[in-house]
Amino acid sequence: MVLLAQVIGAFFGLLGIILGAFGAHRLKKTFTQDQLASFETGVKYQMYHALVLLMIGFNYNLETKAEQYMVLSFILGTLLFSFSIYGLCVSASKERKLKFLGPITPLGGLLLVLGWALLFYSFIDTLI
Repeated sequence: MVLLAQVIGAFFGLLGIILGAFGAHRLKKTFTQDQLASFETGVKYQMYHALVLLMIGFNYNLETKAEQYMVLSFILGTLLFSFSIYGLCVSASKERKLKFLGPITPLGGLLLVLGWALLFYSFIDTLI
């Protein structure tokens, strides 16, 4: 599980840089300002959680179920949150908005909140 957090964290970081550059240079020509801002939000959250996954992967043994669920929440939450935003933005710019992705974004956000709650719990658990 430690290696999974590290590998996915590094991959999310790599992909975040590529997508951020793509958005800033290529998509700027075809996206509205709102679409570009939404796309950038997806990239920011992906990068934040890439760093969190790397931090967790290097500082935790990930032996408890709570720690393992934390990593899975961050991974699945990032996939659902950021990638649904990317899909919504790209499809809307082509005037074929994939509306089914709309409800997926908050589900991903909820998983990210769960991941942070589990991280908070792990800190509190160490104190007690």
